[in-house]
Amino acid sequence: MTNVDEQLAAEWEELLTILESLLGKKPADLNSVLFLIGVQELGKGPITFTKEQKQDLMHIAICKVLSLSGFYALEGLDSEGWPHWKVVEKLPHFNLISQETLLKIHVIRYFKEELEIF
Repeated sequence: MTNVDEQLAAEWEELLTILESLLGKKPADLNSVLFLIGVQELGKGPITFTKEQKQDLMHIAICKVLSLSGFYALEGLDSEGWPHWKVVEKLPHFNLISQETLLKIHVIRYFKEELEIF
């Protein structure tokens, strides 16, 4: 494990610990954290979502965190208040491990820059 990998792992664990203290439950994985970001970005509070809406929330989260590096830009909100994103810069092709690493880096950046929780 490189120093960069170790730093990412340490920051990820720190983020999960912070979220656990805020929520009372530790998020299980990256998908759980993405879901939380999606709910935050939607801004409708803790409501019940359908399976399709949960997938949409994760898409919102991915677009939001990757927008921090200019991959996506917010197009606007639809009539129900759901954000819609457009691709600005195509993502390079990654294997699954690299995709997860990229997302974790951006999720950590989101919580540092957008929510300032650590």
